[in-house]
Amino acid sequence: MAKNNNNIIINGISGHIGKQVVIKQYSFGTVVTKYPDMSNVIHTQKQIKEKGRFARAVAFAQSIIKNPEQKMEWQQKIPKDKKVYHAAIQWFLENEDLASGQLVVGN
Repeated sequence: MAKNNNNIIINGISGHIGKQVVIKQYSFGTVVTKYPDMSNVIHTQKQIKEKGRFARAVAFAQSIIKNPEQKMEWQQKIPKDKKVYHAAIQWFLENEDLASGQLVVGN
């Protein structure tokens, strides 16, 4: 792991380059690490269930933001600094039973 405090090339950059290097930003500076190998990870049933639940929440949020009328309706109900996408995901995760009947999966 390499640490860097003041490099004009990678200062403020975060993310991965290919699947070889990850650049992270921390309060103490920039860190460059090896891309993680997740091939041997075995997820629990609860993790698999939550991953599916979150995927349904994302599909719900995407359906909201793709429909201009629904997006405007949501925008009026949330604080100005909050994104409709994030508010819809949060609402779905808190009210999944109610949202199931409203879920519209489209392109």
